[in-house]
Amino acid sequence: MKQYLELLDHVLKNGERKGDPQGVGNIAVCGYQMRFRMDDGFPLMTTKKMPLKSIIIELLWFLRGDTNVKFLQDNKVTIWDEWATPESCARYGLPPGELGPIYGEKWRRWKKRDGGAIDQIKNVVDEIKKFPDSRRLVVTSWDPEDVDKVFVAPCHCFFKFFVANGKLSLHLFQRSCDIFLGVPFNIASYSLLLTMMAQVTGLKAHEFVHTLSDAHIYLNHIEQVKLQLTREPRVLPKMTLNPDIKDIFNFKLEDFKLEGYDPYPSIKGDIAV
Repeated sequence: MKQYLELLDHVLKNGERKGDPQGVGNIAVCGYQMRFRMDDGFPLMTTKKMPLKSIIIELLWFLRGDTNVKFLQDNKVTIWDEWATPESCARYGLPPGELGPIYGEKWRRWKKRDGGAIDQIKNVVDEIKKFPDSRRLVVTSWDPEDVDKVFVAPCHCFFKFFVANGKLSLHLFQRSCDIFLGVPFNIASYSLLLTMMAQVTGLKAHEFVHTLSDAHIYLNHIEQVKLQLTREPRVLPKMTLNPDIKDIFNFKLEDFKLEGYDPYPSIKGDIAV
């Protein structure tokens, strides 16, 4: 995945020093885009080992419409624990383990002014099947009314599908991009969502396009980034889904099979909370 290494190099060379709410400090650029073709392999980082199970379980959690960390913890996934402490929840008047109106709620139960709810995921699946040329194949999690009601406002906040010649692509706009820790997760997660959506709509997964707005490297990740840049990318693995699954909401962990994944060792880095 040279696209990702080129991003790291670009921000190291051109990033401007900025502050952040976490008090860590970062270097950042405004605006960057990467493209990943699914025919080239599944874009799971090879220059450091990635926790695929966590990526899959988190995506299934979003698709459930869930906003409580219990499902994650029951599956031994801890990536959201830092934001679900009793202190964090109490600050926003939330029960323990509850993260508020984040991705899962916005994807599956966007609140309407009349008191109802919109299931954006179901709607976009139906729209792709009925009107594949539509330019309204959009899902958003950015709700100005709710962004101050959660510890972390949605970072990957808007995505759109594109259909042409029987092929499905996904374009993600991400407002805030932790390049070292978060972005590799986001690349794999949305590429996986693209692959799943293609299967349930009878299309071929084609390309994941990733637009990053505030693309930043935290100062305490600089050395890790430099280490990663010394590693030559390896051949990407292949992701296979259970072909019997025809409903986007019916996927389970055992329905995903990754073959040929040969990464370098993982590189640890502290998360900015």
